[in-house]
Amino acid sequence: MSIYKIVEHFFLLFLFIGIIVSAQLSSDFYSTTCPNVLSTIKTQVDSAVNNEPRMGASLLRLHFHDCFVQGCDASVLLDDTSNFTGEKTAGPNANSIRGFEVIDTIKSQVESLCPGVVSCADILAVAARDSVVALGGPSWTVRLGRRDSTTASLSSANSDLPSFSFDLSQLITAFSNKGFTTQEMVALSGAHTIGEARCLTFRQRIYNESNIDSSYATSLQANCPSVGDDSNLSPIDTTTPTTFDNAYFKNLQSQKGLFHSDQQLFNGGSTDSQVTSYGSDAQTFATDFANAMLKMGNLSPLTGTTGQIRTNCAKIN
Repeated sequence: MSIYKIVEHFFLLFLFIGIIVSAQLSSDFYSTTCPNVLSTIKTQVDSAVNNEPRMGASLLRLHFHDCFVQGCDASVLLDDTSNFTGEKTAGPNANSIRGFEVIDTIKSQVESLCPGVVSCADILAVAARDSVVALGGPSWTVRLGRRDSTTASLSSANSDLPSFSFDLSQLITAFSNKGFTTQEMVALSGAHTIGEARCLTFRQRIYNESNIDSSYATSLQANCPSVGDDSNLSPIDTTTPTTFDNAYFKNLQSQKGLFHSDQQLFNGGSTDSQVTSYGSDAQTFATDFANAMLKMGNLSPLTGTTGQIRTNCAKIN
């Protein structure tokens, strides 16, 4: 074999290795290009959550609603354009997802530190983790290196995001479609230990369902009439609404799940035993939740030279 062939083979080998490596997310992706990015994000998230604890749940949900549609590519942040309709007006998102201004503030600060380096998708992933930690929940090492999409999908947002009205089988299918086991679905559902929900999303449950604690239903009805006041808020976890803990699972065992979909996890079905386990073992829940979040953050990221690093998270460059 000639020296030229040998060189060519080595070149192709290194090119192949480079492609494989570039497609992997890593925890130290910005260690040299933007070393202060993590502390910058954390400072802003801590401030926002301290100002309004509900924002922690909102930022966590933004990451979830991003990753379940086209992968973790910040498509959820895009406004409508003449070429596509964004995801903000999809059924699961309209008048519901929030926290955009916090992401915009973080992005602005990061851009001043390291222009054109840190993606909006990575900011969402880190902000979700920092939100959980700020409310007393577990931490995990966020892998970074995602890039931002140049399009969004209203139809996928409508079809792929699970609904508060889902039965257990629908929940299992929705998460299985994204590669999650039923156990991981239950763990991720524990995110409902924080946050608030609009009357519109649980009205049917508190007036028409029987598998709900009667005094709990009555207390909710006081702020959620059978008609009107759709946007009145109630905490999803009635016990410790601003603390990330395992109380959500204890509530389900007492038939105090706010959403129909929540109570489905403890309703005589296949997930009852896991709810019981998490309700009695906060550490196991915390570990399983953190691992499932790591997995979610790895859903179909754009890496290498695909996508772009948006300057403004709401618009493609």
